[in-house]
Amino acid sequence: MAVEQGITKGDKKERKLTLSGKLYIPEVLKGMMFSLKHMFRPKVTIGYPEKPIELGPEFRGRPVLVAEKGTERCVACGLCARACPPLAISMQASETEDQKERFPERFEIDMLRCIYCGFCEEVCPEEAIVMSPEYDYNFQDRKDAVYGKDKLLKEKEEVQPRLDFLAKKRNPNFGEVYNFDPKNNIHTLRNRDEQ
Repeated sequence: MAVEQGITKGDKKERKLTLSGKLYIPEVLKGMMFSLKHMFRPKVTIGYPEKPIELGPEFRGRPVLVAEKGTERCVACGLCARACPPLAISMQASETEDQKERFPERFEIDMLRCIYCGFCEEVCPEEAIVMSPEYDYNFQDRKDAVYGKDKLLKEKEEVQPRLDFLAKKRNPNFGEVYNFDPKNNIHTLRNRDEQ
């Protein structure tokens, strides 16, 4: 005769339920007491649609193009489009009349494809594309999800907290350990012309 493993009926290890245990009344009361106890604690959730969420500069929302005095910083190098994993960014470069500098004639981001990874922001040498704190938007049509320069351009003052966060992230000792001269870090002809 084979011996069954585990607990069999009539075994000494078998747990005996009392009448109240069989009715589950104590367990139901324990659950109700737990709920009642937590009902009067302060709320930790946010009533999102009615109350907007305040996000810090470290949040990566939708990408935007930075503009200074109405003109975009972008020099149409195409690094952001090449670094984009889902290929959400497309651009067409053009040159200024005096042939000194390039600019994006057409710059589009497909927001349905964007995965908010921030690679475009990391590779941009001009800090022309940054992740904004905007996160709440919806589309009625797929064509509405393709943002052109008209929807992407934001003035530098609007995204300044993110730019400051990026400067601190790239160099945590900025301005503390050594004195940094901005003249030593000129990237574009536009900056050289300003001096």
